[in-house]
Amino acid sequence: MIRTATPADVPVIHAMVRELAEYEKVPDEARATPAQLREALFGEHPAAFAHLAEEAGEVVGFALWFLNFSTWRGVHGIYLEDLYVRPQARGGGHGRALLTELARICVARGYERLEWSVLDWNRPSIEFYEALGARPQDEWTVYRLTDGALRELGSRD
Repeated sequence: MIRTATPADVPVIHAMVRELAEYEKVPDEARATPAQLREALFGEHPAAFAHLAEEAGEVVGFALWFLNFSTWRGVHGIYLEDLYVRPQARGGGHGRALLTELARICVARGYERLEWSVLDWNRPSIEFYEALGARPQDEWTVYRLTDGALRELGSRD
């Protein structure tokens, strides 16, 4: 079962964010607090949205996403920030169900893109996404400013 997250789900979402960071071998980079997630998802101006996968009443996965915008297409899309299914529930169709729900939202709202990033070494995920019909955007390279480099650029006159 896939459902929209509620404020009561913040602790389990936070736990799974930490589990995902462990899986991706960067546990120290997951610094978001439950309070930050609660504000981003359920504050006065939500910046992100989440859906949960449940099995037998237990949350076993989540998709956290936000809107992006294509100047070329002139419409919003969804950027999937995180998709995670707990190891004991993998292979049960939960990841596919979460992506299907996001695709349904795109179609219903007239969004023309559902995008995400995947680590180059994560072959199981790459194979899963490609089996769904997703294609890598090899001609693009993701750039990111964080920490000191972001502060340095942001403090320039």
